[in-house]
Amino acid sequence: MTAAPTGAPALYPCVIHHVRTAPTRYALRHRTYLWLLDPDTPPRLPRPLRPWARFDPRDHFDGTAPTLRAGLDRFLAGHGVDLRGGRVLMLTQARVFGYVFNPLTLYWCHGPDGRPRCVVAEVHNTYGQRHGYLLTTPEATEEGTGAEYRTGKEFYVSPFFPVDGRYRMRLPEPGERLDLTVHLEREGGRPFTATVRGARRAVTPGALLRLALRHPWSTLAVSAAIRLHGIRLFLRGLPVRPRPGRPRRPGKPLQEKAT
Repeated sequence: MTAAPTGAPALYPCVIHHVRTAPTRYALRHRTYLWLLDPDTPPRLPRPLRPWARFDPRDHFDGTAPTLRAGLDRFLAGHGVDLRGGRVLMLTQARVFGYVFNPLTLYWCHGPDGRPRCVVAEVHNTYGQRHGYLLTTPEATEEGTGAEYRTGKEFYVSPFFPVDGRYRMRLPEPGERLDLTVHLEREGGRPFTATVRGARRAVTPGALLRLALRHPWSTLAVSAAIRLHGIRLFLRGLPVRPRPGRPRRPGKPLQEKAT
């Protein structure tokens, strides 16, 4: 298979950890694997492995762009950003046997000089909707190292939280380690935190096959786990918040067709 000269593709076996602290405490852990790729040159897999990994532009943004990169560039253009051909790294789930569910896809975007320009966080919910957040102004972390982004919440994700508050996201570009943190901050506290931790693996047929056998139907498993934990929270008495028809501007576009 071919590899892009920008450090992608790569595989990240990882652990996703969610912690809710309000209105009741609840935690979940899920093991899976993610792909880091260059959307200009997605991985070319040997034919027998292609059912385990397909990257389809219909699964991202408004679903109408001819390529992954074209979909990202169209989204950025709608927000007045032109990378002028600068490189992009994309962290995502692949389609596995025709099914995909991507709670969060990240794009680290660089200008033609190689300097970071922005990060795009593309969020999918279990209702078949998508929403993109453009993150352009990193801030120093509380620990004084790295950088994080803040943005208002504009999209309905969990049925147990309204569309209010702000996200604080620590999103360092993946290297040998994958280390992401997303906090939801609302008045009175921080009711939800998600982390993703993993280690880089080279993309080889053997590595992909081992991960695929260890995590069969990985994207379906993520979607099923979210629904299962939602049922558990509902049975604990958490009230369901009504789902608005569309997110608030300016975080367009929204895709309402199921993935």
